[in-house]
Amino acid sequence: MLELDVLLLPFVEEAFDDLSYEDQVTFERLLTSDDPDLFAWIMGHQKCDDPELAAMVATIVNRVKV
Repeated sequence: MLELDVLLLPFVEEAFDDLSYEDQVTFERLLTSDDPDLFAWIMGHQKCDDPELAAMVATIVNRVKV
């Protein structure tokens, strides 16, 4: 989904290396989510039920100013 690329690429380029190893693993797990779910979580249309993934979504949103 192109919209996700536009949202996530800046985060990966600017912040991924600064994440802890655990957060990097969580981010990679987040990327295995279905695109429509991931987009809805980032845009705030739905809430992610997984606390670790929800925290990573919040980190992404705060960093890229969605």
